[in-house]
Amino acid sequence: MSDLPRHELPDLDEAALRVARLAEVAAGLARDLRRERWVAYLEPLPDRLRDDPIAGVRSVARRLRSAYGPKESIRDDLPAEVTEPLLEAIDRLVRVLNRLEARRD
Repeated sequence: MSDLPRHELPDLDEAALRVARLAEVAAGLARDLRRERWVAYLEPLPDRLRDDPIAGVRSVARRLRSAYGPKESIRDDLPAEVTEPLLEAIDRLVRVLNRLEARRD
């Protein structure tokens, strides 16, 4: 995607860190509500959003976005006050990644 390190792409880094913070909130609430499926799903992702290279960030964004599926959705188990800001942040991150990729091409 880009040969630049993440810290030289502030829009990407900021978007990824926001998603990481919101995913931690969702994982914490899932833990409190004993929604073990979502705890297991969400817990490893914030660290990846903080540390992975750009390709890994895209992979995590896709994984998080898939939590909002038509059959099983994180929205079924966690309140909108948590799920909707996370979804908005994921979508923003994907847009940032897409812009970076378009610039590269």
